[in-house]
Amino acid sequence: MDFLFGSADEEFRAEAREWLTGHLVGDYAELAGVGGPGSEHEGARGRREWERELGSGGWIGLGWECAEGAYGNRVGSLTQQVVWAEEYARVRAPGRVGHIGENLLAPTLIAAGDEAQRRRFLPAIARGEELWCQGYSEPEAGSDLAGLRTVAVRDGGGYRVSGQKIWTSLAAEADWCFVLARTDPGERRHRGLSFLLVPMDQPGRIEVRPIRQMSGTAEFNEVFFDGARAPHVVGGEGAGWRVAMGLLARERGVSTLVQQIGFAAELAAVIAAAVRGGAVRDPVLREQLVRQWAELKVMRWNALRTLGAAGGAGAPSVAKLLWGGWHQRLGELAMRVRGAAAVLGPVDWSARAPYELDALQRLFLFTRADTLYGGSDEIQRNIIAERVLGLPRLER
Repeated sequence: MDFLFGSADEEFRAEAREWLTGHLVGDYAELAGVGGPGSEHEGARGRREWERELGSGGWIGLGWECAEGAYGNRVGSLTQQVVWAEEYARVRAPGRVGHIGENLLAPTLIAAGDEAQRRRFLPAIARGEELWCQGYSEPEAGSDLAGLRTVAVRDGGGYRVSGQKIWTSLAAEADWCFVLARTDPGERRHRGLSFLLVPMDQPGRIEVRPIRQMSGTAEFNEVFFDGARAPHVVGGEGAGWRVAMGLLARERGVSTLVQQIGFAAELAAVIAAAVRGGAVRDPVLREQLVRQWAELKVMRWNALRTLGAAGGAGAPSVAKLLWGGWHQRLGELAMRVRGAAAVLGPVDWSARAPYELDALQRLFLFTRADTLYGGSDEIQRNIIAERVLGLPRLER
């Protein structure tokens, strides 16, 4: 198979590269590399301004399946979306604070929302003006999302939401949250759920509490809803599970390739550390580094091979198992190549700042969660067993 990009893609690459070079300057240049995994909270205000800069250039919404310019965005082919992601990563542009709205909520509205909802929300996302967070997981409903307890009751033309969500990224910065809640108390599990759009600026009705992690940072939050107003339901009342699962399916495809670009940069940093410290002379560590490199290449080629393909019911689960385990092994390898120095921080720790960590230490701690969030490895294997291999369903 030919993995090369065509001439139109390379012209698009030149345009993207020129724009990034001309706009990632001044205060924005100081945000280079800020906001990646393990540091999503850093530089949030500046990165929000950067979203508006991206929006002014038309770079938000390249993958939206709608007429070009319909909502203020330009549209790119699948390969052009990959090209943009590659160029964005190449210049170490700031981590996106608008990715949840652009890559999850917007395609969901295009597929399942009504035209009024699309007209209301898509232009604001395309301009980088409104940020979103995702209200799915709960303290006792993570991988088993159908067991959620958040409820919503009708109130005029909308709903009032009460309950708790957890592991909510960017909740403190978001303007809106899409929330999966039970609107029919007489139904159980997957039935009776609705996909609601909730404005976050509701003092006294919504409380966001940061969750401090063992890395010392607070990437995630708890969100408490106490009769919060939800003026919009997507796909109709009771269709929440179908809409929510359609959204989760959109977390693959081009996004997988974007993720791998970040992985490649992290692997390069680990290899550089091994060379500097001399660990590369250890034949076992050298073999592990080569294996990580080879596996990442295979994942990239496979993602390119299947780009745009529908895939099967278990395709997302297979992908999650592959990259989750790979990334976790990379974090472990990052500590191995450092040896005893891996336990030392970049500065002396103190009671006031006990969690000062360098990039590789944050990588290690962050990747401990890779086989848990987004559905644990055990859940992914159950999905593959039941939906792909046709094995008997697990009794619950």
